[in-house]
Amino acid sequence: MSQLTVDIQRIIDTDDLPTDHELTRWAQAGWQQPDDSEVTLRLVDEAESRALNHQFRGKDKPTNVLSFPFEAPAGITVPLAGDLVICAPVVAREATEQNKTPEAHWAHMVIHGLLHLQGYDHIEDDQAGVMEALEIRLLATLGFSNPYQTEESEPHS
Repeated sequence: MSQLTVDIQRIIDTDDLPTDHELTRWAQAGWQQPDDSEVTLRLVDEAESRALNHQFRGKDKPTNVLSFPFEAPAGITVPLAGDLVICAPVVAREATEQNKTPEAHWAHMVIHGLLHLQGYDHIEDDQAGVMEALEIRLLATLGFSNPYQTEESEPHS
């Protein structure tokens, strides 16, 4: 079984953030590769998220998670998956807006970002279906419900 080392950087530190143990557990659950690797998980404020989102995606607003896969130069093999930058205030706000527990939304954002580092995407519908199904399955193994199911879409009895 492969191992993922998680380096956590807390640029923002409030009482409502997940513990290092939780963040590591969620990241390791999202690691689907056969090889050992390492990821840096950086928890930031809205200013840093907005600056990075603007610089790398051309969007002038903070976002929940940004994924930066590591691309080694030719001939260099280093076991680095890349960096995840998660904006704590955006995750907290989204959890409230989506009627989710903060813990469930944090777990989803960590797994979502880890899957992006491994090449999964959701731009095209077929890719989105594959990525979302994997997220749902991985979150279920951690005891979390489907993050894409809204109260309106739940089956009625």
